Parts: sequence; C-alpha cells; structure tokens
Amino acid sequence: MFKKLREDVEVVFEQDPAARSHLEVILTYSGLHAIWSHRIAHALFNRKLFFLARVISQVSRFFTGIEIHPGAKIGRRFFIDHGMGVVIGETCEIGDNVTIYQGVTLGGTGKEKGKRHPTIKDNVLISTGAKVLGSITVGENSKIGGGSVVLKEVPPNSTVVGIPGRVVMQDGRKITKDLNHCDLPDPVADRLREMQNDLDRLMYELEELKGERIKVNGHSTL
Repeated sequence: MFKKLREDVEVVFEQDPAARSHLEVILTYSGLHAIWSHRIAHALFNRKLFFLARVISQVSRFFTGIEIHPGAKIGRRFFIDHGMGVVIGETCEIGDNVTIYQGVTLGGTGKEKGKRHPTIKDNVLISTGAKVLGSITVGENSKIGGGSVVLKEVPPNSTVVGIPGRVVMQDGRKITKDLNHCDLPDPVADRLREMQNDLDRLMYELEELKGERIKVNGHSTL
C-alpha cells in the first residue's frame, strides 16, 4: 500500500511540469487526494466494509470533484490531471501507468449487472472530456482523443478520436480504413453536410426570388 502511495506522488512529477515540490503536490493536487482516498476505500471494499468505503468515496468526491467507486480496480502510478468531473465506475479495471484528464467518464451503458464498465490496459492516456462506456477493453499504449466517445474495443497501440470513437492510428501507422470503427457513421459530419445542403437550397431560392422581383419591377416600369 505505502509503495503505491509513494509511486502516486512520483508519477505527478513525471507527468506534470508544473509540479515544484513534494509538499505542494501532497497538499494541493486534487487528483492525488482522490487516488489516495480511493486506495483506502478500495481496501475497505475488499474487506466487505461497503458502507464505510462508500462514505470515504463520497467525502473524497465532495472535496475533489472526482468520483471513483470504491469497487474500481486501479493499478500503480495512476495520474489524474486537473481532475474535476472525472467519473470511474464500480467494475472498471485500470492498469499501470495510466493518465486521464478532467471530465473523463469510464462508465456503463445501462443497468445490467456484472462487468459493465471498461477495462483500461497499461500505459493508456485518456484526454479531456472523453467517454469510454461499457464492458470494453482499451488496449495497452493507446491514446483516446479529447471529447471522444468510445463504445467498442480499442486494439493495443492505437489512437482513437471522434464520436463515436474510431481508430485513426495503430502501431504508428495512419488507418485509412478500419473495419471495426471507420465504417461507423459520424453524426457531427452528417449534420454539417445537412446544414450545407440547406444553405445551398436557401441560396438557390433567394436567387429565384431576386429574379422574379426584377421581372415584376421591369413590367411595372413598362
């Protein structure tokens, strides 16, 4: 336990260039406070002291703005940067050397029982506002882009962006066609195309109205 707590401090200095001293990190980093609180709550949860574990979890949520269910399994050297709005569900499993940013949700997609939250493998980075939902696995050494919504499995060594999330790089190579992800519809792009079509139609109708007005004015002059 104490080794993990010490590693949680060390990883802050590796990941955050703004960290200046151990005292500053220990006293002011809400992500670190949330992780330490969770490690205590998780130990109690494993001993079936569920109520006490939840109390510690809720107190931590109140002070840090970070909600981690005491049942979640979190590995070594876990780093939450900024942290406000982070949510980690009960059956979530997180490996070692994982970094997440503010607004990230590792959540479920319904009310089903059993494993319903994601598994995050080692050395994964999840950027600001990303949502990883359901009992899926994000492979090791992968990156999830800011604001992405990931609903399907992510292979190792991948970069995922978009809504819904799609793999754009894997093993250092750009993916031009991904049978698992790129064939999925992009609602943002579809909406932009609809708006462009509506604009073109309105411009066409406006030109027709201008032409009719010119004709009417011409007849009136005669």
